[in-house]
Amino acid sequence: MGRLINRRALVTGGADGIGLGIVRRFAQEGAQVVIADIDGPAAEAAAADLRAAGHQAQAIAADITRKDAVVAMMAAAGPIDILVNNAYRGSGIARIERKEDAIFETAFAMNLWAVKWAMEAALPHMKAQGWGRVINMASLNGVNAHMGSADYNASKEALRAYTRTAAREWARYGICCNIICPAAWSASSRRMAEMQPGMIDQINAANPMGRLGDPEADIGGVALFLASEDARYITGNTLFADGGAHINGVAWAPQFED
Repeated sequence: MGRLINRRALVTGGADGIGLGIVRRFAQEGAQVVIADIDGPAAEAAAADLRAAGHQAQAIAADITRKDAVVAMMAAAGPIDILVNNAYRGSGIARIERKEDAIFETAFAMNLWAVKWAMEAALPHMKAQGWGRVINMASLNGVNAHMGSADYNASKEALRAYTRTAAREWARYGICCNIICPAAWSASSRRMAEMQPGMIDQINAANPMGRLGDPEADIGGVALFLASEDARYITGNTLFADGGAHINGVAWAPQFED
């Protein structure tokens, strides 16, 4: 315990699912956590629970699709040592030709532009102290080119390229930038399960470990490692925290209208 004492961490989409799992692990290790989420009341409730348990936690309501909101979020959070870009809300499943431009624009706003704005705001403090951690959440959807989510896939792969470039450029400042491709229960996976009955059973059957991960125990631990001093020599990497699902890809295909 105490691996993140005196570190301040901001997690977007931190009020639920994977984001909340990471927040909890960071708080348990002594970090001052900032929970940013479009659902302000949920973020405050999560922060209140952590404070009641003796941890330091702050909540910020933010719609990361807007640059002014991201800039305000980073200003309200204060100097950030560890930045986790996790927030996303999906548009549903449809074929590429049925996804309007606006859907792609929103996906790129959340998965690329919001990350760019937050990273740029965090850079001066990280650079000045010669230490920083950026952890960006990508997806097996993009790596494996899952059907029905072209907007999500493309924006997440753009995020991976951006993160690797930042890792290359910022390594000299002691800033490590890495990517996690998780497979875990989250708000998105719950919605997908509702939209595609039987999908989770198919995914679990194809997973070498036979299950989706736990946000706190399985994904939070990987994020904790990347945020800690133990990962000081790791940057520009993609870690697949997925029970081995990336090994053989995913066999399931969504059902949607042609």
